[in-house]
Amino acid sequence: MAALFISAEDQIQRLNTLHNRLMQLPSLPIRQLVVPSSPKAWSIIEIVAHLNSSYSLYKHRLDQAVTQCPAKDTENERFKARAWQRFVINGQRPKGNIRKWKMKTLKRFEPLLDVQKLTKTDMDTIFNTWETDYHHLKNTISNSRNLDLSKVKIASAIGPIVNFYLQECFEFLICHTERHWVQISEILALFPKTTAQT
Repeated sequence: MAALFISAEDQIQRLNTLHNRLMQLPSLPIRQLVVPSSPKAWSIIEIVAHLNSSYSLYKHRLDQAVTQCPAKDTENERFKARAWQRFVINGQRPKGNIRKWKMKTLKRFEPLLDVQKLTKTDMDTIFNTWETDYHHLKNTISNSRNLDLSKVKIASAIGPIVNFYLQECFEFLICHTERHWVQISEILALFPKTTAQT
């Protein structure tokens, strides 16, 4: 398996791309936000709610880890992900427009929404939470460029079986969102005239 090198510049660029795409979604008609691509799949609003609940389990851990990292005089160079962490990250990373490994979502990450009862205000709150999380992750990546990230590890949301250095954690979270963007794109393809696919 090829090595995985991680840089803050690449991560921020990909986050900005995701932000530009996802922030087009709130303007879609509600019916497009609540229609899944298949009967057992999630709708767009459920996917975004899932991203929110997943990130909420990392937010405090990231804040805590950053405070424990000592400052450096120089910016971090590209970081080579460790083998087990690379495997876990690549399990999330889509290949083009394909989610390589489909996996069962743990119950605590499932979006518990009754989509038929959601109002526009409810949906706006879900999208606003995602945007707040986007800014939090982007700022955390930016603010950690001059920190020694080799001193602190974060347990993943599935437990200590996977622990990340901060760079690996950032990469995992971005790949997770990229993976779900593929899922969102599959739904948008049901409505060819939408602009959020670009």
